[in-house]
Amino acid sequence: MAMAEAAARPAAVKRDRLRALGIMALNGMFDELDGPGVLRQATELLPGELAIVSSFGADSAVLLHMVAQVDPGLPVFFLDTGKHFPETLAYVETLKGHLGLGNVSALVPDERDITRFDPRGELWETDPDSCCHVRKTEPLDIALEGFGGWVTGRKRYQTKERGVLPHFELTSDERIKVNPLAYFTDADVTEYKARHGLPEHPLFARGFRSIGCAPCTTVVGEGEDPRAGRWRGLDKKECGIHFDVNAAIARPVPVAELTLFKDGGFVADPFRAWADGDDPAGVRYTHVPLPVFLANRDAVLANPHPLGLLVAPGDRVEVVADDLSRFASIAVLFPAFTDGRGYTSARLLRERYGYRGEIRATGDVLADQIALMRRCGINAFVVTNGPTRKALANGSLATVDIFYQPVGGAEVPVGTRPFLRRARESV
Repeated sequence: MAMAEAAARPAAVKRDRLRALGIMALNGMFDELDGPGVLRQATELLPGELAIVSSFGADSAVLLHMVAQVDPGLPVFFLDTGKHFPETLAYVETLKGHLGLGNVSALVPDERDITRFDPRGELWETDPDSCCHVRKTEPLDIALEGFGGWVTGRKRYQTKERGVLPHFELTSDERIKVNPLAYFTDADVTEYKARHGLPEHPLFARGFRSIGCAPCTTVVGEGEDPRAGRWRGLDKKECGIHFDVNAAIARPVPVAELTLFKDGGFVADPFRAWADGDDPAGVRYTHVPLPVFLANRDAVLANPHPLGLLVAPGDRVEVVADDLSRFASIAVLFPAFTDGRGYTSARLLRERYGYRGEIRATGDVLADQIALMRRCGINAFVVTNGPTRKALANGSLATVDIFYQPVGGAEVPVGTRPFLRRARESV
């Protein structure tokens, strides 16, 4: 069913019967049903008024297989945010063909909203709640007009906030929300997929246990809850379409709490500092001190999670030259304004050892240093100093335009006549 058609459905739906039953009575009556039974009961309670909402993520095949068994013609809505992994878009087509689903519609955000609120496509970095609202909540609200209820694939074991999830919920807009998989465990999901030969999401084998938009989804580590990889580093657990469940939508992150300046703005930082007791073999999104890496090299290299490297003054980066590609980020520590050894480390990493990833300055990072740090190959800055933050945000940092000691091959020292040198070289 197309989005426009969904919006054109009659607004009046048969909710009186649901209101009379009461949500508690509804759960009491059908609490013992299995997933397909809950879904079938929902279709009987709301004939012609039930829609499926699927992320086509890691576990979506289970719910969609049940839909195919109960009624493959049920409308299935996929929130195509414009930020999905290519693998997810391919998986939509895979499941449609494998399960014979004939009524799958992609819901896209309003272009006018994108132009107004997210013209550069970077809203997810500074205000992920607003990004979710524009790209998910608004399109879904429009599509669900006229429907008396909708079906989700949420499960209790996914997060502590979902730990009390029932089969049936009554939302604030008086729709019924159905969760056929509420009582499924991780083992149940795995067994169901194997028993029915369901194709896996292409990213599942790479450690993605809950898969949303690409910028806000990371690998999940052993022992973490399946949604730990969503909005990592932020106080955010839900995208917004499930606000009625637990009211746990996090407030937008104030820019003052974002300390990482990168690509022209302050952004959420997924990395944290190394802590006593961290396990080199299992830690994730952590800058591992160079001495710790050397003492645990095999364990860190075997660790499947994204990691960074912390280089402090006095550390010899040449001893890790062959392993630099292992790290998604290298943090260079500047413990004091007067300690310039970090500049040398950064230049060695960029110019001699060819590291092309993120090099960030951390520690005592002040406005007067940043232009010099950039010349040395540093492209991200952890900044807490107020005036420096303001200068970065306003683009009012001082620049360095005259070079007595050039860096790299692009700078020309003052007083030289490079055109004569080029002429001499061509003779």
